[in-house]
Amino acid sequence: YRCLCALKMGWKLCWAKTTSEQEQNHMAFLSHDISMLRLFETFLENAPQLTLLLYIILRTNKADPSQGMGICTAVLCVTWSLLDYHQSLRSFLQDKYELSLCSSFIYFLWNLFLIGPRILVVALFALLWPYGVVVHFALVWLAMFFWVNMQGTDFMESPGPEQLYRAMVAVILYFSWFNVAKGRTLYRSIIYHGFILVDSILLAVSWLWCRSPSDEYLYLIPVVAAALPCYVLGLVLRLIYYKWLHPNVRAQQQGGYDEADASGGTDGLDFRFDSAPAVVNRRMQWLAQTQFTISLQSEQSLLNGTAAA
Repeated sequence: YRCLCALKMGWKLCWAKTTSEQEQNHMAFLSHDISMLRLFETFLENAPQLTLLLYIILRTNKADPSQGMGICTAVLCVTWSLLDYHQSLRSFLQDKYELSLCSSFIYFLWNLFLIGPRILVVALFALLWPYGVVVHFALVWLAMFFWVNMQGTDFMESPGPEQLYRAMVAVILYFSWFNVAKGRTLYRSIIYHGFILVDSILLAVSWLWCRSPSDEYLYLIPVVAAALPCYVLGLVLRLIYYKWLHPNVRAQQQGGYDEADASGGTDGLDFRFDSAPAVVNRRMQWLAQTQFTISLQSEQSLLNGTAAA
């Protein structure tokens, strides 16, 4: 439905001689909302399907070329959705420091190296204990859901949908990092990646320890052994990204600050805002405030949040 609305609005704006600011705001809202919904779809549908497909291939020990192509495409789509969502959030900045080609590539790459091993070890654990992976998912999901509740969110307008949003975020956190709270993310990121790393190691060790002594899956041992260095490489690339390639580096060089991880004041960052917005979309306003540092001048109103849903 959102895609149809965006196509309708885009077609109207494409052929219109003049466009009002409200229509442009509405189009910006739809584009961002589609990116967010695509991210939810990726981790609620595509990532579990990818894990299931990998499990079936390992169980049958047979893989068609189309299945291999499907796995590669699905992994790329999962990581691409994270990059697309991040770039969509950056469109809220008035004088935004856009991701360069190199920054986008590293951002995409470290997500690929972090998500790939995670899906692999979950599929291997399912190969060892098919029903156990359901128990494992439920336990990790409960832990992530509890963690999200501890951080607190204000995404929806009522408690019921808010709990549903937190439940969906907990599913995303089962596979990948997703920020839901304001402020610096360094310590939360360390806690999350430490938890996921230990959990993934336990899944891999369980498979290595309890696997059949036959030679049927011997070829997977080097793959599992390479999964941990791959995950560590993803963490290293993430450190490189935030240290040297993050747009915040360029913002600090020019005397401003960019994202919530900036180690300084907030006066150098302004959001797109209207002098008197007629309607403020609370969901988009909360997302922008969560992901980016907000100056006192622009905290009251955001341009992309003025369009009604």
